[in-house]
Amino acid sequence: MSQIKKDIRKLSLQEIESELTSIGEKSFRAKQIYEWLWKKNAHTFEDMTNLSKKLRDELNQIFSIQNANVDLLQKSNDGTIKNGVKLHDGLMVESVLIPTETRTTACVSSQVGCSLNCEFCATAKLKRMRNLDVAEIVDQVALIDRQSKLYFDRPLSNIVFMGMGEPMMNYKNVVDAIRKITTPEGLGMSPRRITVSTSGIPKMINMLADENLRVKLALSLHTAIEHKRNDIMPFSDKFPLTEIMEALQYWYKATGSVITFEYCVWKGINDGDEDIKALIKYCRQVPSKVNLIQYNPIGEGKFDHRSIEAEERYVRELEKAGITVMVRKSRGGDIDAACGQLANKSTEAE
Repeated sequence: MSQIKKDIRKLSLQEIESELTSIGEKSFRAKQIYEWLWKKNAHTFEDMTNLSKKLRDELNQIFSIQNANVDLLQKSNDGTIKNGVKLHDGLMVESVLIPTETRTTACVSSQVGCSLNCEFCATAKLKRMRNLDVAEIVDQVALIDRQSKLYFDRPLSNIVFMGMGEPMMNYKNVVDAIRKITTPEGLGMSPRRITVSTSGIPKMINMLADENLRVKLALSLHTAIEHKRNDIMPFSDKFPLTEIMEALQYWYKATGSVITFEYCVWKGINDGDEDIKALIKYCRQVPSKVNLIQYNPIGEGKFDHRSIEAEERYVRELEKAGITVMVRKSRGGDIDAACGQLANKSTEAE
């Protein structure tokens, strides 16, 4: 029975040094290998051309590189690209490249499936299979960076943790992945262009505030009326809006970074005057802005598109209250790549 090779990307730089010295190699080679793995995102030891063939062969015998690969690529009419990403164990996640005139954004996943049960989200209908490893998160970013250069002739500019899964429920791996993405020894991208989106787990928001990552934070809010939020996001009955607000205030105190509230408006659910007043009251408790996000249907009749009048009323009242509000146009809806639609639908149809 052949021995299962250890994934070299699960080792620290110091551990790689130790492994090299144990086979009689110079320890400085570890830094070269580490750079190939995390800065250049090498997928094979053969790619590591400044190492001797002998060392590459030895590494290949001892270790594996369990990289993630694009299994299925779909292009939207608006230029959005959805990737069905196959992991080393055959499980699938989805990530999305969203282009605009001035930027390209990677929407990356943090879990296979999701730990939560938001009624309006297709991913929540999937069973959570497992958390993604650090390397699997980094691979999504590196893959989309290559696609951005290939299809749009510019490097990836922004990253949002808004794909499959709740990032705070895979906290350690998400934080470690952000460090790999942003450090000079890794992909070297700006942390200021990374947004972590959460449905609101106060303890984890506090922890993230203390990490000094310099990323941005977004809260998937959708209503500031407690009983309505508990209805559409049932898990949230464990995390009252008052506790979430305390965590957001701590976040701002620790980081100085304004919070973004992500907000879908649904007909007959949160499109009334009392909903707008509750949102304004909630926003006023912490420096924040609101992104009104177009809802993307997932086949559930309960959630219907907002009316133009309701959207305009939200914008008018928020602006009157001095709160910054943006209306976000949905992208990639024709290939189920839009916000809330990621559910491996295309790969299941194969």
